[in-house]
Parts: sequence; structure tokens; C-alpha cells
Amino acid sequence: MPGSSLSTTDFDYLLDPALIAQRPLDDRAASRLLVLHRDSGAIEHRTFRDFPGLLRSGDLLIRNTSRVIPARLSGTRDNGKPAEILLVHPDADGSWVAMVRPGGKLKAGKTITFGDSGSVEIGETLGGGLRRVRFTGVRPDELMRRHGVTPLPPYIDRPAEPGDVERYQTVYAREDGSVAAPTAGLHFDEATLAGVRAKGVGIANVVLHVGPGTFKPVAVSDPTNHPMHAEWYSFPPETGAQVLETQSKGGRVIAVGTTTARALESGLGTGWTDLFIHPPYKFKRVDALLTNFHLPRSTLLMLVAAFAGRDPVMAAYAEAVRARYRFYSYGDAMLVL
Repeated sequence: MPGSSLSTTDFDYLLDPALIAQRPLDDRAASRLLVLHRDSGAIEHRTFRDFPGLLRSGDLLIRNTSRVIPARLSGTRDNGKPAEILLVHPDADGSWVAMVRPGGKLKAGKTITFGDSGSVEIGETLGGGLRRVRFTGVRPDELMRRHGVTPLPPYIDRPAEPGDVERYQTVYAREDGSVAAPTAGLHFDEATLAGVRAKGVGIANVVLHVGPGTFKPVAVSDPTNHPMHAEWYSFPPETGAQVLETQSKGGRVIAVGTTTARALESGLGTGWTDLFIHPPYKFKRVDALLTNFHLPRSTLLMLVAAFAGRDPVMAAYAEAVRARYRFYSYGDAMLVL
């Protein structure tokens, strides 16, 4: 894709660190909801319980049913010092792609042990901060069950707690594979989903396993030069059919989160996507977007700006900061109509 007239600095904004949500609300649906209307740029302040009332009969809600795995593992190096592995995804040969720490000390051939549960051998460097690792004496799922913890995002400055196991997960999560939650879906409880159905809105599923690259800031001045991370996604055949039918009848396809939007725009199939959506991208399958508030200079913020326009989105963020919305994974929500 040719270079963009936009700069990475066009997606920067100031945020009081006190607005970065460190814990979830006790009530999922009690989050605030900023509504941005694309046609006028108008902004409304709602709560998430209002969400079903903003939909229309004949709309289709698409949600990501990927489940966060306990991918963060703390073990011991050969010299007795601590080490950490963040599992990213399995490969066909039984090895895993992972991030390791301290990366400079963990050369190929080194091992990390986990008490009497088994060990992990560090393999080759794959680029982008990724390594190949192999398990010895234990299955990956068993090691995660015994030693794994919820991989909270880097801006949550506390260790994972027992409550995160359930709360950093959507109520409809089904397929294991993500190392970060599709956070727009965290606001839904069963009552809100029932309200969506009562409105005459269909609900369909997609799976996109979220990788750690979702938190990687764009470090180059021209966003189009940013190396985008790849994530695996899959549409059930019935979801693809529902998308096409909904749009043919004039209904809106509403993506729950940037992960769902990215999957929809990647094609209604199965595979790996490294699609980087940024202005002036034109959406083909998404008519409305529910999302959280994202990091400055992030690919996720650029996706939202591509959908609603850079200036309206940055104005909405400034309003969210002024109104003291809670930001990022455990924060409040934004609906772009």
C-alpha cells in the first residue's frame, strides 16, 4: 500500500494515567458508553445498558468468541534465576511461538523448568520479539493449568488476581487461543444479550485469536511502514451467510470490537490475517462498531479512525478524557454508528 498522508503523531493524545482502568467494574453492563454518530460527528453520553436500544430490528451483531488462555508462565532458568514465557500460539509441529524474558539471557538450547511439572526448551529467534519453544515432559495445556496466569495487558500495573480469570473473559468465550481479551465484549452480560435479541437483532460468532501485537505501538512516522502482526481467525459458514443476507436486506452489521472488524474485513473465511486497517481504508462489511478506548499511536486507534474519520474520533477521545471515561481493556466503551 502506498504511503499515507497521515503521520503516526496524528493519532497521539494526552491521557491522565488515573483514567487507565486497573480493575473491572463489579457490574459488566454498568460501563459508560460514548456514542459517536458518523454522519454528524455528534456525541452522546450513555451507559452500556442503553446499548440494545441503539440497535434496530434486522441488524446483526457479530462477536468474537475466542477465549483467553492462562498463557503467562513463570519458571526458573538453569542458574536458578527467574524467567517468564508468554505463549502466543501453537505451530503444526507441536512447538509454540512465544515471547520470553529475559530474552537476552535465554539463548537457543536453554531451558526453563517449572518445579516438577516439566520444562520448556528455548528454540530459534523468529523476529518481532518472538521465539520458538518446545515442551518436555508435560503438555502445554497441562502446564498452563498448573502454572499459567491470566496475561493482563502491560498498562495494568498489578499482578493478575483470581478474579481476572473470569472477568478478563467475555461471558460468551468458547474457543481457547487468545493472549488478550477482545475487550469490547467484556461489557456484555446475559441480560444485555437478551435485550439485543428482544430488539430483533441477530447474534453471530467469529473466532479471532488475539495476539500480543495488539499492544504494540506504531513506532515509525509513516503508519503504512508498520509491520503488522498476524492473527488466526475463522468464520463459521452460517455467520458468513448471515452477514451477506443482513446487508442485502438493508440491515447493519455491527462489529463487537476491532478484532471482529478486522476479521470481517479480511474475508468471510478461515486463515491468518495481517490486515492493517488505517485511513483512508474503506470498510466493506462493517456498518457500526462497538469498541473500547485504545492506546495512543496504536493500530487499534487507527482502525477506529479509518471507520469514523480521524478528526471525529480524536474529538471523541478528547471528550472522553474531559468527561473522565475509564480507558483501555477494563475501561468504558464507545459505539460508532
